[in-house]
Formats: sequence, C-alpha cells, structure tokens
Amino acid sequence: MSERKTGVYLCSGCGIGEAINVGALETVATKEFKLEPKTHACLCNDEGVGLIKADIEGGVNQVVVAACSARVMTDRFGFEPIQTLRADLREKVIWSHPAGDEDTQMLAEDYLRMALSSAPKIKAPEPWVDGDYSQRIMVLGGGVTGLSAALEAASLGHDVLLVERSDALGGHARGASKRLPHTPPYDQPEANGIEELIAKVQGNARITVRMNALVTRTAGMPGKFAVTFADGSIEDVGAIVIATGWRPYDATKLGHLGYGASPDVITSTELEKMLGQGAVARKSDGKAPQSVAFVQCAGSRDPDHLPYCSSVCCSTSLKQALEILAVNPKANVFVIYEEMRTPGVGEELYRTAQKAGVIFIKGKVKSVDGSLTVTVADELVQEDVPLQGLDMVVLATGMVPNSTNADQPASEPGADPNQLNGDVDPEAVIAVAGYCGDAPAAHERRAQGVPEGGALLNLQYRQGPHLPVLHDGFADSHYICFPYETRRTGIYTAGPVRRPMDWSEAAEDAAGAVLKAVQAVRSASAGAALHPRVGDLSYPKINLNACTKCRRCTVECPFGAIDEDEKEYPQVNATRCRRCGTCMGACPVRTISFDNYSVEMLSTQIKAVNIPDEFSGKPRILLIACENDAVPALDMAGIKRNTWSAHVRVLPVRCLGSVSLLNVSDALSAGYDGVMLMGCKPGDDYQCHFVKGSAMAAERLGKVGETLKSMMLEPERVVQAEASIADSDRLPKVIDEFVEKIVGIGFNPFKGF
Repeated sequence: MSERKTGVYLCSGCGIGEAINVGALETVATKEFKLEPKTHACLCNDEGVGLIKADIEGGVNQVVVAACSARVMTDRFGFEPIQTLRADLREKVIWSHPAGDEDTQMLAEDYLRMALSSAPKIKAPEPWVDGDYSQRIMVLGGGVTGLSAALEAASLGHDVLLVERSDALGGHARGASKRLPHTPPYDQPEANGIEELIAKVQGNARITVRMNALVTRTAGMPGKFAVTFADGSIEDVGAIVIATGWRPYDATKLGHLGYGASPDVITSTELEKMLGQGAVARKSDGKAPQSVAFVQCAGSRDPDHLPYCSSVCCSTSLKQALEILAVNPKANVFVIYEEMRTPGVGEELYRTAQKAGVIFIKGKVKSVDGSLTVTVADELVQEDVPLQGLDMVVLATGMVPNSTNADQPASEPGADPNQLNGDVDPEAVIAVAGYCGDAPAAHERRAQGVPEGGALLNLQYRQGPHLPVLHDGFADSHYICFPYETRRTGIYTAGPVRRPMDWSEAAEDAAGAVLKAVQAVRSASAGAALHPRVGDLSYPKINLNACTKCRRCTVECPFGAIDEDEKEYPQVNATRCRRCGTCMGACPVRTISFDNYSVEMLSTQIKAVNIPDEFSGKPRILLIACENDAVPALDMAGIKRNTWSAHVRVLPVRCLGSVSLLNVSDALSAGYDGVMLMGCKPGDDYQCHFVKGSAMAAERLGKVGETLKSMMLEPERVVQAEASIADSDRLPKVIDEFVEKIVGIGFNPFKGF
C-alpha cells in the first residue's frame, strides 16, 4: 500500500448539527489525530459524495465518514477499492440521546475517536485469487429436486454435472401414480410428468449426467472442488447442490400400528407403488380392498420417532384416497388424523376429498392389531372407538432426509479405501432414523450434529467428512435467514433433504439453491465472501512464525474453512471462509487477522475512548455488539427514538465469536467500569449468523473469571446479553439495567492508571 492519506468527513445533516457541536468534532480530528476534516450539511447528497470523490482523485486513499450508521448509505459511501470507515453520529448518538447534552457530545466525540484510531490499523483488503475457478455446478441426486436444479443452473448459463447413484433418474416420482395438484384449481391429483422433466434434462447440452455414481471424496473449496468417484475418476466443480431427497421412516419401528402384524398394514410409500403400477391389491390375497383406513402422523410429531411434521403426509393420503375412490367409488375410505394439515391451496384437495365421500375421524390411533382392527381415541366422542372390518391399513409414515448414504456402503467394490477421510467407515450403513432411538450413542451423535451412515460427499475437511446438521438429519447454516446454505460454503441443500416438502416446493427450492450456488462460483472467482458478509474481500491471514499449532482455529471454525498442512500448521481455504473472525477470537497468541479487522484494531478502538476519572460521576461501559442482530436492533431503536444511557460505547464486531479475551481485559485495564457482549441467542434454536459465535463467546467468558480475579474485579462487571434484530424496544432497557448495576458496584479502580 502507498503512503496512507486519510480523509475525514463530518456530516451536520439529519439534525446532527443541531444536536451536537460539530466544530468540537473537527477539533478532535485536528488536534488529536492531526487530520483536517471537512464538514458538509448533507454528506450523502451528490455534492457531498462529489466532495469525497474529488479528494480520492487528489490522493486520499482511506476515508472516514462520521454521519449515519454504517448499515445505511453503503451505496453512497462505498468507494471501492478505497477503505471506508464509519462513525455513527445519528442512530446511536443524536437519535437516541438528548440534544445539546454534555454526555451526548462526549459520546459523539468518542465514536469519532474510535473510527480515527482504527484507521492506521487497517487497510483495504486484497482478495485471494489463485488461478482458474470452475463455474460448473454439481447436482447430487436425480429426483425432482435434482432434475429441477440442473435445468435451472443450465438456464443461467452454467455447465452442470448431475450425479445419480442409481441406474435411473426420477427418484420417488418415477414410481408414483399422480402428483399433488400444482395448477389451478388445485382440487384434483394431477399427471405425474416426471418423464417430461427427465427428457428435458437429458436433452440439455449443458447437463452431463452420471448414473450409478457414488462420490468417495470431495476436496478443495468453492470454485476449486475436486470430486472423486468410486470408479476413480475426478471431476472439477465450483459449487455443489445436494438434492438427495428422502426415505420413508422405518415402519418396523411402529409395531403398535400393526406394521408386520399383518401384510395388509402397509405404508403410504408402498401404496404409491401399487397406484403407480395401476392396481391396489391386498398383499394377503391379491384382492382389491373395499375398506381402507389411512393413519396419519405414523411416527411423525412423536418424540420417540420423528419429532417433526413431514408436511406432505396429509395431502398425500388425500390424493391416494381419491385415487382409490376413482377406481372404486363404493369403497369405504377413512382418514384418521390428529390435525389435518393442508396449507394454502392444499385446502382445495381436502374439500374434494370431503365431497368424494372420504370419512374423516379426528383422533389418535392407539393400536392396530393383526386382524386390522384400528383402535382410535376419538376426540369427538371422548372414548376409544374400534374401527373393524377393514381390508387395508395405510400408515402415513414421515419423510427422513437422505443426508447420508445410509442404505449403501460409502464405497463401491473397486474403490480405493485410502481415498476416504480417515474418520469415515466405508461400511457404514446405519440409517439416519437411528437418531430416533434411545441409545445413548445415538443421542450423543445427534447432540454433536454428526449424521449417521456414510458421508454423501466424504469431505476432506479437518472437521470431518459430513455436512453438519442441526437436528434430525437436516443440514443447515442459519435456518432463519439462509435456509439453503449448509455450514460448508459453496455446498447447498434443496428439496426434502433440507426439509419435508412436495414436488412443487422442491422445484422452487431447487431454484433458490441454484441461485446460491451461482453466487458462490462467481464470488469465489472474485475472491469475495458470501452471506452474511457478501462481497467482503478480506480473509484470515496467519502469522505462522507465531503459531503454536494449538488447532483452536481449525476446530472452532464454524464452516471448516481451516485445515492443517503436513507440518500441522493451519491452512486457510479462503473461499470456504465466511469472514466471521471466529478463528481470530479463538487464537490464544493473536496471530490471526484480516486486512480490515483484527484484535489490535478492536483494542485500539476500545482504548481510544476518553475515560473520565472516578470523581466525574460518569461511568463508561463498553458494549461489544454483533453487527448482524445487536447493531441493527440498536439502529432501529435510534430510528424509533428509543433512548439508552450515554455512558455506553458501542463497538460493532463481525460476530461475538471474533472477540478475544484480550479485548475484554484491555477494556477493564483502560478503566471501563463494565463490559457487555451483546449477540445472538446460542443453542440449538440459535439465531447466530455464524452458527456458533455467540456460544463460543459465552464459553470464553466462562474463563474470564480468572482474569477478573487476578485484577481484583467483580465478575458482575462482564456479562453477555442476547439480542435479536427485533429487540429495538427491549435492548435499551437491558443496557440501562446493566449501567445501573455497574453504578451500584462502583467505579473501576483502574481508572487513571
């Protein structure tokens, strides 16, 4: 980088000039930092932006803007490749604190100091770009979701490798009779249509189909994945969409519902095969059933089996009931349900079934015996009612995600077992449904997010071969904001492997996942980050001379972005990285940093604040706030004119996982009276955009007690608070309560030292 020339620009618009003394801010920049600021009445208008651009043309290569929140006007104050730093004088100062007040003025000056002090510690990031990047997208799975994904990717101009482990495309749909309605008026089962979808894929010149193919090894990173197959061939791809679908829940676990007690107790999947073959017949005698009962939620929404609703079971049973009645209008068809779930236009199919004569019984099935007597705890009559004289019982079993190669060895004959990650058992064939048992080992694996069975991709990652899952085999990254993403960058799930869904939903899901995959390959070639820090060109840099090989960065990275080389030093896979900084916060020797973000930068900002002495009556509280939830919630609080204590200084961070204990001890040593870390909710129902940043911060804070003890400070001075983006009304109260608590404890004895 050439000699640093920093331009400082102060805005007096949006009421800033009326609420605080902007001239005093100019003095801070001039006297304390030897920089000559420029003030404008509306810095974001064309004239104000033009002022900054003119200075950039004149040699300014770093910009500090003191105006509104860094989350707004990013288009106006983005001067790539120039690095821009922001000091928030609007949302977190004049909109949330009284105008003309001494404490409000001190707050504004401190925020400017924090921005200006960090300027020499950072630089505009230089992206990691290395050679050629593949733009081809691999789709794993040839069912409805995979076929739809392949066509979507091809339509966007990308070459596609469609991988199917069986000898035919189509998945479950290939053997189905009809599909759930997906066109108006949504009231009748519709033609299957899978053959037409397959023909489109096979006729598309951009799509290469590999049948009878099993992945044995996946190495590399977005833009540079190398995928090895059981036959030893290797394919280079840029991103991966996993569309491996679902399998029915193991009905042999449902003995109380009669499966196995009679051949005429079958599953909805077995019935669908009969319908697809053109005739429904009893297994016991080959006769067409005259009386059929559908048992809903067979194993679903049950903590002993599948704890979730499989979404499409009710609609599928209605479709199948109507198909039976279409062949035999005189048949008696019963649907026994706890709650009938046919959301949206699916209600039309429910009405059709009612009109067709399907008999609905609201209640829970307690048992099904070998004579096909179904005992129902009927909710209307409030007693057990036996349903007798049935010819067939159909169990609407739930959907289990195919998030592993569970029903097939992880390697085929002839495959080189040495190609597999050492953690993979090539003979693993345990079903994901094993999660639902009570075995302690299964619960332990589930708690760790490790799927059972052979890995789909056999990832060559330090953290193992599997895609991590949240629960029940469903892969995730941030299930609220980024549903398609997994915790492995550039790898996306779509269709029932992500959550239970029907064919129409799966096709839409495929389109969404493909758009993410396209974003991944294009961003990788530019060295840019994906969600949630879209476009960030920085990446972690490690000073190996200071590295102690403790492996905390490799273990704690939520996305498996760091492996180890042959000398056991950490090795960054730059395009896997989401730029959260968790590795930075984990490193005990502080040898990991980003061009525009580091432990030193944060500590410099912390120390830049003017700390009044104990006689001033003005405490100082450091609020380290996650930029994904806490900061926007505080911005919204300012927009709503909610107020909080002016004794608090907000330090935005990428993620609480990036916060080092050094930052906390620096704050206490500098004389802050208290420190609050504010971020997303940790745990299984987490909101953390970086999966476990909040949990890692909480774990580290559990060790801060020793630091406080050595400094002879009360442990109550350092706390962690949960925040969601919707907490704009609650967080100011949380802050004020903590300030009040700190005032009660008393000032930090380190003030003035």
